[in-house]
Amino acid sequence: MNRFALLEHVGAPDDPAGRHFDLLLEAGPACRTWRLMVVPQQGGDAVAAIELPPHRLVWLDRLAGEVSGGRGFARRVDAGDYGLLSCDTDEMATATVIVLEVAGATLSGRLRLEAVGDGWAVRLG
Repeated sequence: MNRFALLEHVGAPDDPAGRHFDLLLEAGPACRTWRLMVVPQQGGDAVAAIELPPHRLVWLDRLAGEVSGGRGFARRVDAGDYGLLSCDTDEMATATVIVLEVAGATLSGRLRLEAVGDGWAVRLG
């Protein structure tokens, strides 16, 4: 099992809304990461997401802290383990369709991430 974290990120200078969530998936030496404006709900609609550059593994363990480079503040709102159920490539790092089984307090169940146009769609359920 690999780890995941869901962070609430406030004060990022490139975020016009001032608040978003970062979904981090442990993938080798870094975390594959997506920015979500809202947290996916079990059985709810897909949530739009933007893939971000890989994040450091330290964010899987950190409860809260300043983001380097004056990019705001992040706090963990959920964390747990995930198992990869399927992806459309041999390596999750390059996949454009990823299906996981996540086990966290907020994110729990089947999580599907799929590249759609210029962004991603994330669905829990």
